Amino acid sequence: MSSKNAIPARQLKARCLALLDRVARTGEEVIVTKRGKPVARVVPVKPAPQPSLVGSVKTRGDIVGPICG
Repeated sequence: MSSKNAIPARQLKARCLALLDRVARTGEEVIVTKRGKPVARVVPVKPAPQPSLVGSVKTRGDIVGPICG
């Protein structure tokens, strides 16, 4: 674990919002330490895939012609 990606818990309290912004922006994980031992990991959330409607609709017959005929 590099010291660049580690932060002591006492500093996390003071810099939490900035740290969260950095993780979201860079995608790097940060290890939170307590007395020099890792206790938590802050990682970016991967966006959920957007649902697609491709292939979910089936047409039968003429969809542009008059209804009554």
